[in-house]
Amino acid sequence: MELLVTGGRGQSGRWILDRLADNHDVVCLDRTNPDAGVGHPDVAYRALDLTDAGSVLDVVTEIDPDAVVHWAAIPVAGTRPGVDVYRNNTLASYNVLTAAGRVGARVVQASSDGAYGFFFADETPVPDRLPIPESHPLWPEDPYGLSKVVTEEIGQTAARRDGVSVTSIRPSWIQEPGDYPCRDDDYVESLDAGAGNYWSYVDARDVAGLVAAALDSPHSGHEAVNCVGPDNALGRPLVDLMREQYGRVPDDCTVEGDAAAYSVAKAKRLFDWEPVHSWREASEADVEPPAA
Repeated sequence: MELLVTGGRGQSGRWILDRLADNHDVVCLDRTNPDAGVGHPDVAYRALDLTDAGSVLDVVTEIDPDAVVHWAAIPVAGTRPGVDVYRNNTLASYNVLTAAGRVGARVVQASSDGAYGFFFADETPVPDRLPIPESHPLWPEDPYGLSKVVTEEIGQTAARRDGVSVTSIRPSWIQEPGDYPCRDDDYVESLDAGAGNYWSYVDARDVAGLVAAALDSPHSGHEAVNCVGPDNALGRPLVDLMREQYGRVPDDCTVEGDAAAYSVAKAKRLFDWEPVHSWREASEADVEPPAA
């Protein structure tokens, strides 16, 4: 399959690029190209500003891929002015998905659990349900979370208008094997540190696995799916953590033990995907990260 991957040089994108390059012909679009002799040897790189609609359309129509993985974005709130985060993420998604629809390429794109609005809220709310399904209301108060809600709406538009399959993946806080900030002492010892996303995380290898699974199992229309690890980062019963931090749990609560706060049942149903990497082994794993 001929694939176009945006943001493949980013921290999580490189794991996706490495996974897909084993089985597909991949072109990576990013802001800059790797230095000579660096990068994945089986990937073709193109430097491109994804907010430039004309350039994006030219490149996508030239390559004419079977599918597009749109992973490029400013990945978190607070790192740049909010208007820049919102503008970059929404324009890039609009340009890439519009071009993908023009050539009939199906799409897998990065959304985020930030779309729910829990993490960057002035006061983190208790969710309506646990585990949190994709149908839970989206309550973003910040530019990053709002950009991801709009990105998903762009996906619905492309699917409806162009008849292409679009999957929006909502990862929680992405960790790399051997580099798990969610297990740092200051995170583990303070409930406040992880309360914004209810102590959820996901390994970059599991994210790459879900992207690959979604590409292999196209569906009709647009679907959003959660992407989280198999447990919470503190290794304690989630119900106890919620009661200690918030004083209550939602009435609709079926989580057991140290489960994650987000449901992955939809990803299992659509793509036969489940997370396999827990912090218990991955936080100390000695794995060489892919070249970027």
